[in-house]
Amino acid sequence: MTTTASAHSTERTALADPHPTRVCALDRLTPDLGVAALVDGVQVAVFLLDDGSVHAVQNLCPFSGASVMSRGITGSRADEPTIASPIYKQVFSLLTGACLATMDKEPQPGLEGRLRVYRAWVESGEVWVDISDSH
Repeated sequence: MTTTASAHSTERTALADPHPTRVCALDRLTPDLGVAALVDGVQVAVFLLDDGSVHAVQNLCPFSGASVMSRGITGSRADEPTIASPIYKQVFSLLTGACLATMDKEPQPGLEGRLRVYRAWVESGEVWVDISDSH
């Protein structure tokens, strides 16, 4: 019981004071395929696109409730990069997190119908994500 309380206490501290986190070396990512990363206790889906840009969103699909967005299908709508959920195929903007196509499915109770978007960047060949800077 004490161990569990300590683990929860540590997790809350990490989430209360997030900071930029190194996820991996850029050369470990494959263009247009996602990876899941744990950033300050939050599951994040990170994508390297063909144009060299990196994007990070919550890994939790708001419609299925499963942590699967890193396995989604990248694409675009006009010039806006997108990710489609691998379960119900909702399409989300990688820039804003807005759901662009709902496929007649409602979000799971307690979840918004959009993805949280986190700041992601490359510095000295390393991919960084900051969950404190989200929208």
